[in-house]
Amino acid sequence: MTATDASFSPPPARRADFERWRRRSKLIRLLRILLPALIVVIFLGLAGSVAWSTFRAQPRQAGGDDEAIRLINPRFVGRDDKGRAFVLTADSAVRDRADYQRVLLEKPALILDEGGPDQLRLNGAQGVFHEATGKLQLSGGVRMEDPRNAFQTAASLFDTKTGELVGSGPIQGSGGLGEIEAKSYGVYGKGDRMVFKGGVRARIEPQKKE
Repeated sequence: MTATDASFSPPPARRADFERWRRRSKLIRLLRILLPALIVVIFLGLAGSVAWSTFRAQPRQAGGDDEAIRLINPRFVGRDDKGRAFVLTADSAVRDRADYQRVLLEKPALILDEGGPDQLRLNGAQGVFHEATGKLQLSGGVRMEDPRNAFQTAASLFDTKTGELVGSGPIQGSGGLGEIEAKSYGVYGKGDRMVFKGGVRARIEPQKKE
C-alpha cells in the first residue's frame, strides 16, 4: 500500500475533544448575544416599573393637595351694624372646596353682645358660615336664648351684620308673655321685636303684679 492510498483518521479521543470545543464555542457565541439582550430587557423593565409607579403616585399626590383642611375649635369674631360684638365657635370647621367663602361647621355656637343687656345665644348640630355675607345657617336642634326668650327650632338663618334672625321651620318655646308655637319666625332690632307666622299657637301667662 502506497502513501497515496492511505487516509488520515484522528484518534477517537481527539474527535471527542474537538466536538466538545465546537459545542462550547457555539454556546459562548450564543451567550454573547443573549446576555446583552437580557440586560437590556431587565433595564427596560426597571425603567417601565419606575415610570408606572410615578404615574400612579401623581393622582394620589394631587388629590392630597386638594383635601380640605379641618380646623379644630375654630373661633370667628366680629361686630354687627349696631356695634355689638359676636363670637362664633365650633367643634370643627372645614372650608367648602367648591366655594372657599363657605365654612362648614360642626356643633356651632354663637354669642352676640356677650355680657350685654341684649345677649343672644345660638347653637345647633351643624352650621354653614358665609364669610362674604356674614350669614350663619344653623340646623339640627337649633336653640336660641336671650334674656327674655328661649326657643327651639329645626333651622335658623342669622345675619351677623344686621343681627336679624329668621327661620322657616317650626319653632316652639317661651317668651316674655308665655309659650308660643309657630311655623316661621323672625327676630329683629335688638331682639325686642319677634314676629311669628303660620299656625301660631300661644298660651299667654298673666303678668304678676308687683
